[in-house]
Amino acid sequence: MRLIVGLGNPGQRYARNRHNIGFMAVDEIARVHRAAPFRRRFQGEAAEVMLGSERAILLKPQTFMNESGRSVGEAQRFFKIPLCDVIVLHDELDLAPAKLRVKLGGGNAGHNGLRSITALCGNDYRRVRLGIGHPGDKALVHAYVLNDFAKSEEPWVEDLCRATADHAPLLAAGEDASFQNKVHLAMAGRGWDAVKTPAEAGKAKARDAN
Repeated sequence: MRLIVGLGNPGQRYARNRHNIGFMAVDEIARVHRAAPFRRRFQGEAAEVMLGSERAILLKPQTFMNESGRSVGEAQRFFKIPLCDVIVLHDELDLAPAKLRVKLGGGNAGHNGLRSITALCGNDYRRVRLGIGHPGDKALVHAYVLNDFAKSEEPWVEDLCRATADHAPLLAAGEDASFQNKVHLAMAGRGWDAVKTPAEAGKAKARDAN
């Protein structure tokens, strides 16, 4: 069994925030693979799903981002899931928009959700890093992640979540390299191989105007 966690903040106020792309991806996995309905469990919302031949629990912690580890730890202990079978989908500032990378363990890069999970569960879980790009200034990060995706970003966000869902059975099977490659090819095929952040797009538009 796998525990697949999407990170985000609960409530409609945060639903389309960049920080909530983990929730969005898990919701799309649930939709594509016809998961059981989400219900309140483990200080979060959980649903069972079959991904290929693997049974998985989808989890969206409802503790707010910086307490995500409480929810993850409770679900992990209940199902006795080894840490290596915990998979966390989260927003990644240090990855270009529309890109995806998978890694095991490593640093938390200032991500409060990852920091909480590491503190309460351990560090050696798998991370699916969903690139949202960086605003270009550290002082702008907080506002950037807690703002909604721009209208112009929504198409690639939807395609990234769909590609993640389509190939989730590979992720559940532990075929991380194949999963990452399939998502990359799907996104490139949709024309998302060189996506700019809104700030970068604005600068490029200003240069073109001159």
